[in-house]
Amino acid sequence: MIHFLLLFSKQGKLRLQKWFMPLTDREKRKVIRDMMMIVLARPSRSCNFLQWRDLKIVYKRYASLYFCAGLEGQDNELLSLEVLHRYVELLDKYFGNVCELDIIFNFEKAYFILDEFLMGGEVLETSKAAVGVSLQEADALQETMEEYMNKPSY
Repeated sequence: MIHFLLLFSKQGKLRLQKWFMPLTDREKRKVIRDMMMIVLARPSRSCNFLQWRDLKIVYKRYASLYFCAGLEGQDNELLSLEVLHRYVELLDKYFGNVCELDIIFNFEKAYFILDEFLMGGEVLETSKAAVGVSLQEADALQETMEEYMNKPSY
């Protein structure tokens, strides 16, 4: 089970955070700070898995973003790496070659995609097509609502 998922830049800017275990704000800030210090300090040729406290940390760098997940001790690291990769694929499919600016300016869509894919730290939907359909439906609903809200009332 995934305890948390963090996306941060090479410069140490947090871009997205999702917590699947209850932590106080202070504990979350400490985890974020520790993850950035540990992951950003590692050489590029290092293994993408490490042990931290009682968790396994799995991370992967895509362009200027690091995708980092904290897992329970018995979880499969390679499967978790696949989960991170699938999330990147879903972001790519929606944004068309996703970049850091897409996450910054459309963070609500990035969270929506993540929520369609993961729930409670477990994979909810493995099909990219099914997540894509959910995104299309959500976008259509949003457009309908915007049209309705912009319609003049008499």
